[in-house]
Amino acid sequence: MLQSIRSPADARAVPAEQVPVLAAEIRRLLIDKVGRRGGHLGPNLGVVELTLALHRVFESPRDRILWDTGHQAYVHKLLTGRVGEFDRLRLRGGLSGYPSRTESEHDIIENSHASTVLSWAYGLATGYRLQGVSDRAVVAVIGDGALTGGMAWEALNNISAADDIPVIIVVNDNGRSYSPTVGGLAGHLAAIRTARGFERFLDGDTTAIPSSTPSLDDPPETFFESLGLTYIGPIDGHDVAAVEDALRSAVRAGGPVLVHCLTRKGNGYAPAENDTADRFHAIAAVDPDLGCPLPAPAPSWTSAFGEELARLGDRHPEVVAITAAMLRPTGLAAFAQRFPERVLDVGIAEQHAVTSAAGLALSGMRPVVAVYSTFLNRAFDQVLMDVALHRAPVTFVLDRAGITGDDGPSHNGMWDIALLNLVPGLRIAAPRDRHTLRAALEESLAEQHGPCVVRFPKGAVADMIPAIAQHENVDILRHGPRPEVLIVSVGPMAGLCLGLAERLEELGMSATVTDPRWIKPVRHGVMSLARRHRLVISVEDGIEGGGFGSLLVRRLHDEGLTVPVITFGIPTRFLDHGSRNEVLAECGLTVENITRAITRHTAGLEPVGAP
Repeated sequence: MLQSIRSPADARAVPAEQVPVLAAEIRRLLIDKVGRRGGHLGPNLGVVELTLALHRVFESPRDRILWDTGHQAYVHKLLTGRVGEFDRLRLRGGLSGYPSRTESEHDIIENSHASTVLSWAYGLATGYRLQGVSDRAVVAVIGDGALTGGMAWEALNNISAADDIPVIIVVNDNGRSYSPTVGGLAGHLAAIRTARGFERFLDGDTTAIPSSTPSLDDPPETFFESLGLTYIGPIDGHDVAAVEDALRSAVRAGGPVLVHCLTRKGNGYAPAENDTADRFHAIAAVDPDLGCPLPAPAPSWTSAFGEELARLGDRHPEVVAITAAMLRPTGLAAFAQRFPERVLDVGIAEQHAVTSAAGLALSGMRPVVAVYSTFLNRAFDQVLMDVALHRAPVTFVLDRAGITGDDGPSHNGMWDIALLNLVPGLRIAAPRDRHTLRAALEESLAEQHGPCVVRFPKGAVADMIPAIAQHENVDILRHGPRPEVLIVSVGPMAGLCLGLAERLEELGMSATVTDPRWIKPVRHGVMSLARRHRLVISVEDGIEGGGFGSLLVRRLHDEGLTVPVITFGIPTRFLDHGSRNEVLAECGLTVENITRAITRHTAGLEPVGAP
């Protein structure tokens, strides 16, 4: 049946009694395709019936269905004519793992940072009202986890006061973001579920579910009703007919309406349902039947950080870890298991995480804020004005810095160096292996006079890339026989830079490779090495504009050095998804491409290897 779905109109044409069959087919396809390729499995298993109901009630793309975060839009993609493309999900040139406007007219926004969809909906609906457009609905689907974010609350404040703007908010309440949702809102939603007979729903017990939707007069009054929103729910989000009825009621109500749907993350797949940690939120390839990883993953930067932080926690009782609803993805599980009272989960609220870390530092604690690099972008003002201005000794650990690859443009952590280079008094470390990661963490916790950043990429971590010498606190990874080309490597680019030096040697150019480990401010040892060489190369996995290379060029200029510098980094543009190596190659960050650029640069000069 799924193969015949070419558009949402086909889904609307399916007889009601056949919808459960279609839902089962979708679930089987997700388990097979996502399980074998990797991706966001649990969230999509949880919204199969909910997505079917949305597309059977509303007429996309005329009606605007907006997805918060977007990683739960796989079912939406299947129902909008992309079944045949699922074999290339998250592969180079294939389907994005998030809504993508270049893929389909049904993907209205490319939204993959959480808690933003209600602002999108408010703006769209307001724009339509001002233009006199009244024949299209604006539907925003947001999870209970994303409702912990500040932007969502700000938008709710506006939407609830706009009686003439018919925004329909669908809350996909599964009690989780990556892990169980925290905070007062989570408690309030739990109270609603309990008062209305759904107390055991999220655990899979459907025996107590009411046979019909309770009346809106049933206690307790919800927070949403107190704001002035019409509230409908809770609804069994796995009952397509019930969700359809609720959505049609929302359309008839007019004005802003909130439809509260209860779903179970990973629903219908035993390995996900039994995984109490994150319900298979995002997975690598697994055996679809058993849910076991294929193959066993190599040690990652994330796990190495987690182990090192737990070790440091034993020695430093003042260390407190902060997560924005991503305890396991950022490697804090080991620390939390050992020191549960020293972990703060603030929900999807990066701004709050950063300023509360400043407060912790002011009290005498040593906060470590662990966050994906791309998400620190959301809290730049807090880093600048609340942490750096106060010289608060906060350590920011940026996972998935540089190119992440298959998650696409929204998740590449390529902006951090350029953004943070603007922050006075902030230091940035870029370790190249586990050994230098440990050293960077220890040094950052010893810093008393301001914030530090430790950044590392997604993927496997090298155990050790040894330095053969040190020069003024800068690691030398390779000595060239003559002081001709100096290659300055940033963090995980060390392997590429060593390969580059070998290739240049083959072409008759003597190359020395150095790794400063701390890249902001530029270390004096890098400057003194640059004085001795005829050409300086910098290689980084951040954007070129304003990155480490730019900082190095400016520092050389300020000191009156005229040595030529060629900087290599990521171009300042949004990059399509693909493997990390594929995207790096697209950016020219390969031995071959950099070698060609260097030889072109030196072609008009005196041969570098000449006496």
